Amino acid sequence: MLDERLHIRQSIAVILKVLYSFPEAIVTMSTRSDVRDILELDGDPYHQPVTRKTLMDDKKYKNKKSDPTFKRPEGMHRELWGLLWTDNKYMKDSPPILPTDINQGYKQLKAKLGSQKVRPWKWMPFTNPARKDGTIFLHWRRVADEAKDYPFARFNKTVDVPTYSDLEYQQHLHEDNWTRHETDHLFDLCRRFDLRFILIHDRWDREKYPNRSVEDLKERYYNICNTLVKVRATQGQEPKIWVFDANHERKRKLQLIQLFNRTPKQVEEEEHLIAELKKIELRKKEREKKTQDLQKLITAADSNIDNRRVERKTTKKKVYQQQKLKEGGVCSVTPETGGIKFPDYKQSGVSLRSQRMKLPASIGQKKTKAIEQVLEELSIEYNPMATEEIVQHFNELRQDIVLLYELKLALASCEYDLQTLRHQYETLSPSGKRKRKAAVEQSNVLKKIKQKV
Repeated sequence: MLDERLHIRQSIAVILKVLYSFPEAIVTMSTRSDVRDILELDGDPYHQPVTRKTLMDDKKYKNKKSDPTFKRPEGMHRELWGLLWTDNKYMKDSPPILPTDINQGYKQLKAKLGSQKVRPWKWMPFTNPARKDGTIFLHWRRVADEAKDYPFARFNKTVDVPTYSDLEYQQHLHEDNWTRHETDHLFDLCRRFDLRFILIHDRWDREKYPNRSVEDLKERYYNICNTLVKVRATQGQEPKIWVFDANHERKRKLQLIQLFNRTPKQVEEEEHLIAELKKIELRKKEREKKTQDLQKLITAADSNIDNRRVERKTTKKKVYQQQKLKEGGVCSVTPETGGIKFPDYKQSGVSLRSQRMKLPASIGQKKTKAIEQVLEELSIEYNPMATEEIVQHFNELRQDIVLLYELKLALASCEYDLQTLRHQYETLSPSGKRKRKAAVEQSNVLKKIKQKV
């Protein structure tokens, strides 16, 4: 069996050699490749896979090497991983282990070890200019910096506390409540503790001098400073004054103490009062809005009366002139009164007068029912004959009906608010009869409002 297989493979190999020697053979290149794949032979030198390089025949084409991607470790913040990935991606190296002072940007802050000679250091004494006792200390320092001052002395910031002479104190700084020794002791503490008045108050000598509060110490110090600035200021120069209101500071601290010493019951009561205040402000805004609406209604009613008077004074001649101007189906403008604004038909062409009597869509259902109810009470048709005079007077009538309806609603709202306030007043009074009477009156008012609406 092995010999037969070997013989078959040799025969197929001979056939393939013959096929390769004749490119014009009927068997295609893909058939050769399939046969070699079946026999598990080496790759076909005449048939290679099609790639972008072989397809486009671009000699300048270069295979781009894809950069390796790394997944962010679980638990590491995105910002930190971004910094580390930037270092590894662009710098091709890990971040520097030692801190450097080379100002070359973030990407090149790497320690250059071994590039220079080591600078010598020396164990040497030094003094701190901020200290007044001249104490000498020892530390390691570069030899090149031996003659320089102590670098951290510049952080010692001192307050410039003014001094005064005996003559200045006698003429300008004398005060009955403060003695000279007490004032000197205050300024000495101010220089020692850099105007930290809490420490000054704590270190105040209460055995020699009377006890003073922090506000008293501040008031005395700033009064002296302001007086010295005014006395020493030259003519034409405005002195710089320090403002300190001791009384305001005392009241502020007293209020804070009272606020801190409140009981839980007092805190709850204060929150309740704040909530009631918000309700009162809300009701006040609503009343102001109702007042404005009522004022608009009153103004509209007055304007209606004025328009009616003006219309009654018009003569037939003026009406005749207006009718002549309405050529081409253009209708005159209905005066804007009441709560209804009827449409104004100014387009050219034929139109019907009955369209002018159509109620606009802005009128609600309640107002429409109120108009129908009043027209029914007055025995007036809802759709009368649409003559020029009837259209004008019918629209004016409905405007007056809507205005009357709005005034009734406003009056009912005002009466309800009045009765509510009266009921609250009666509730606060000690008389029980008044409470019951106010409740009955309020219920009657509600019934009347429901009946009117």
